[in-house]
Amino acid sequence: MITAIVLVHTAADRIPETAQAIADLDGVAEVYSCAGDVDLIAVVKVAEHDQLADVIAGRLSKIEGVRRTDTHIAFRSYSRADTEAGFSVGLD
Repeated sequence: MITAIVLVHTAADRIPETAQAIADLDGVAEVYSCAGDVDLIAVVKVAEHDQLADVIAGRLSKIEGVRRTDTHIAFRSYSRADTEAGFSVGLD
């Protein structure tokens, strides 16, 4: 699974509608509204790299209200559960 984090700048008066339209796209796992330099953060999960272009450039970036996107592809996932599991190996 390939995960991309997409930072989305939107028209201020269209944030809720834009967020919902992005969330409705196949390949989009989650959408967060947030404070800071971006308006929305979308998590895209696809099986192949070619699908990223279809989801992000082909559909997400064309949604009404989307002004600009900045995409970051994840290499590895870390979580507290993963870290704790690594330290508990052999302790059972």
